[in-house]
Amino acid sequence: MPTTELDAIYSDPGTTATSWDETRQVLENAELFWIATVRADGRPHMTPLVAVWLDDALHFCTGEAEVKAINLRSNHNVILMTGCNSWESGQDVVVEGQAVRVTERDSLQRLAAAWARKWDGRWEYEVGASGFQGDEHDDVLVFSVRPAKVFAFAKGEFSHTRHLF
Repeated sequence: MPTTELDAIYSDPGTTATSWDETRQVLENAELFWIATVRADGRPHMTPLVAVWLDDALHFCTGEAEVKAINLRSNHNVILMTGCNSWESGQDVVVEGQAVRVTERDSLQRLAAAWARKWDGRWEYEVGASGFQGDEHDDVLVFSVRPAKVFAFAKGEFSHTRHLF
């Protein structure tokens, strides 16, 4: 369990910190995330993707030639974000951590099942030698991000919560 604290400077008076359970539920249910990586020359790169929450980590996959995969070869630090673009309601969540490649067959099988379950079979992967096998790619790289820090931004009655791991 993380340490949870409200940042009163950026929160409305009288609000409370968003619980880790509520924040985790947002991560579990989110259909779309945005991932930010850093190119070797220091320029940022951001793109949308789907991810699954399993075993206290976010997991995503990418083709070997995609910009995010290339960026991760030299810098494993990532930010994954989800939420909504409404000002008066909802919650935005930002996860900071390091992307670690998943290659272990049992973990890949559990993750493939998690993707299929979350997406009602719309994202189905076969497990390959060191990742997933997809329709267009022989080898789809799979990454795990254990949160180092998570920010939860509740809207309407604004609160800014930090979960530190």
